[in-house]
Amino acid sequence: MALETRARFTDPAELRAEIRAGRWRGTTAGQAAGFAQANLVVLPRDLAFDFLVFCLRNPKPCPVMEVLESGDPIPRLTTPTADVRTDVPAYRIYRGGELVAEVSDISSDWTDDAIAFLLGCSFTFEEALVDGGIPVRHQEVGCTVPMYRTSIQTRPAGPFHGRMVVSMRPIPAEMVSCAVQITACLPHAHGAPVHVGDPATIGIAEIDSPDYGDPVPIERGEVPVFWSCGVTPQSVGLDARPEWMITHSPARMFLTDVPNRELDVFKGRFLGR
Repeated sequence: MALETRARFTDPAELRAEIRAGRWRGTTAGQAAGFAQANLVVLPRDLAFDFLVFCLRNPKPCPVMEVLESGDPIPRLTTPTADVRTDVPAYRIYRGGELVAEVSDISSDWTDDAIAFLLGCSFTFEEALVDGGIPVRHQEVGCTVPMYRTSIQTRPAGPFHGRMVVSMRPIPAEMVSCAVQITACLPHAHGAPVHVGDPATIGIAEIDSPDYGDPVPIERGEVPVFWSCGVTPQSVGLDARPEWMITHSPARMFLTDVPNRELDVFKGRFLGR
């Protein structure tokens, strides 16, 4: 029987164990406070270089935390006790740009030439927002953050091109500048917003109909604020149509052992600095 998804875990390893055992399939928003969460993208080796270049050209939606060795499912730099094949609550499998399955384990889909990417996640900066007294609506109402495909075009690399995905949080108008400043200090978790205000400006026609996740209420006196989102590779995959691609399901993230406060130091180690 699945655990109550509103339970709260403080230890990422404990929650990963519950995920691996099949007892947790819900959103990871608000879980393991103090530790960075990550988006997951898995591609065949012959596309990995182009995708890495795509990430480097689009660092806001795709901030790279770790690139695993070909065929190796262990994120040895961020979380050496984990396995990316089993430790994500839900995965999506795409073939030729089409979503063909949503599964809880990708061990049977793993190949010797599979290369996994871990990308920074906005759930990491939500802790900083809450600490700053800024409400996070989807956590308050217990649903998945709303995400939208926009008209903002990413910078292409090889076959990878297409529209950016953003996540939205309603912010009280008087707190918007504070939210911008807080998240700008976390560039490895998408950084500052890409848009504030009218969603139509970035090609979102229906704010109550997200492409991923759940709609959330925007109260009187609040402003919709949009951040780059790590679901962008899924949107790009729809346009690039790789032979196959595996990702996390939206809002079901990989929990790392990297403390949020050490993200900048960790990123330097990843880059060899």
